[in-house]
Amino acid sequence: MPPTTTTAPAPTTVAAPPVDEEALMAFVGEAVTDVGRLLGGSMVVLGDRLGLYRALADAGPQTPAELADRTGTVERYVREWLSAQAATGYVTYEGDDRFSLPPEHTVVLTDEHSPACVIGAFETALAAVRSTDRLTEAFRTGDAVGWGEHHHDLYEGCERFFRPGYEANLMSTWIPALAGVEERLRDGATVADVGCGHGASTVLMADAYPASTFVGFDAHPESIAAARTRATEAGVSDRTTFEVRTAQEVTGAFDLACCFDCLHDMGDPVGALRALRGAIAPGGTVMLVEPMAGDRIEDNLNPVGAAYYGFSTLLCTPSSLSQDVGAALGAQAGEARLSRVAAEAGFTSVRRVAETPFNIVLELTT
Repeated sequence: MPPTTTTAPAPTTVAAPPVDEEALMAFVGEAVTDVGRLLGGSMVVLGDRLGLYRALADAGPQTPAELADRTGTVERYVREWLSAQAATGYVTYEGDDRFSLPPEHTVVLTDEHSPACVIGAFETALAAVRSTDRLTEAFRTGDAVGWGEHHHDLYEGCERFFRPGYEANLMSTWIPALAGVEERLRDGATVADVGCGHGASTVLMADAYPASTFVGFDAHPESIAAARTRATEAGVSDRTTFEVRTAQEVTGAFDLACCFDCLHDMGDPVGALRALRGAIAPGGTVMLVEPMAGDRIEDNLNPVGAAYYGFSTLLCTPSSLSQDVGAALGAQAGEARLSRVAAEAGFTSVRRVAETPFNIVLELTT
């Protein structure tokens, strides 16, 4: 019999959907706006570092020459910066070559005691995008970028971003919402602050509860060194210590163990919480503070979710993948997934006790 031949089917061609010209141009507008916003992040960091926002806030409407004179900068650079900031609406052009900073914008860009201040987020974001080249390769190879491998501005930026929220909420709302914890802290308790970074949360708690003792843990040696300096500057070094350790290496018998905005960065969050369960005294509590997120992607398709997904892509996911297990929860893990992690670690009760636009606060007990 002659050999049987088969003919491969012709490839199916899917017709491209028609382009809605109005929608196309609307998206072009959005994309161009984002280009301006991307560059605007650098503009904000420049304004912060050079004291331009503070000088505008302190002295009212000014010409570029006047602002340059007040800040010891060069007028031509300042003029271009002011024009860029006026184009994005961050400063107001008053006419007659004068620019001003609205009082509401002053809070957001200069008042680091206000939970509305996000100046640290810009510093963090600018440091994060410096890793774009490395992340391009990591996407292709699956390699990771550890937390300590980013630009040094990242660590101070994180401290400046999170500290105002902790200062506004930690002692006023979050700790009082934990069952019986505030009383223990006032009487004298032992507290572990795991993933403490520069120690902002540790120092704030130590200042508020002088009868208690606090131990900050972080795997990043440079951050631990900065935390020790912060504690000395705040006058709480007598009741705080800081150690370079991972969460899995924490041991002791703490009345309270805290994880502030860091569990999702860990390679093995189940193992981390399991270690903390073993390191709390009978009747002890773990306070888990994580980025605000819903449990479904569609719950997070909003400006806060966009920021956190971006940070997670550049920072949090690569950090987790650089560690053992590499669970990569991501910054938008959500309460349901975090609760499953806690249950797998052996906690029998998970209770949401507080929330802000940027955080959810969970109480874990056994």
